[in-house]
Formats: sequence, structure tokens, C-alpha cells
Amino acid sequence: MSFLLRVIINAVAIWLATQLLSGLTVVGGDDTTGRILVLVVVALVFGLVNAVVKPIVKLISLPLYIITLGLFTLVVNALMLMLTGWLSELTDYGLRVSDFGTAVLGALIISIVSFLLSIVIPGARDRD
Repeated sequence: MSFLLRVIINAVAIWLATQLLSGLTVVGGDDTTGRILVLVVVALVFGLVNAVVKPIVKLISLPLYIITLGLFTLVVNALMLMLTGWLSELTDYGLRVSDFGTAVLGALIISIVSFLLSIVIPGARDRD
């Protein structure tokens, strides 16, 4: 149950980031239901990228985390968002990221919103 809740939280965070940033768009879904489905699929892909690729990148870039006192996290989060966008560009629907600056701001917005929603929604931070 908490996995599904995490996907929904990420979908809401991605939706809010697309509303705030013009360079971050969700493509596909002609109606509201289709758009929501696309957002959920993008959130699922984003979660899988963060679960599989991000730990490897964090391990490889550990010296940069230490040197920058953790600020390199913004770069890694932006790269994970760009990877999600690249993976979804292989289809006709998904997330489109215009440039790296947009990815940094989008990753920051998504991180903050998903953190706040995880605090507000009961059971969202529970592990299965």
C-alpha cells in the first residue's frame, strides 16, 4: 500500500513541477484521465530510476558528495529526472525536460513537494 502511495505522491509532485516550470512538460493523454495515467506512469518510472540507478551514481560520485558537502545531490537528482525524461522520450507520452537548469529546478521542486506530502499523509513514510 505504501508503494502505491509513494507513486501517487511522486505523480502529484511531478504534476506541480510541470505547472511551475515551462521547460518541464508531460506529453500524452488527451483527456484528464489519460493525463493522470501518464503522470502515474512517469512517477513509476521516476521511482524505478531512483531505486535502481541513483544508488549506483551516488556510490560512484561519493567523493563529489563529500567535497560539495552534499550539494552534488541537486545534480544527481537533476540527472535522474533527465534520465526519466529520456526514457519516456522513447514513447509518444511521458515527461519532457528542456535543459539541465530546468531539470535542477524540477528535481528541487519534486523533492520538496514529495517530502512535504510524505510528512502530511499518514502512512506514506512506512516501509513495506
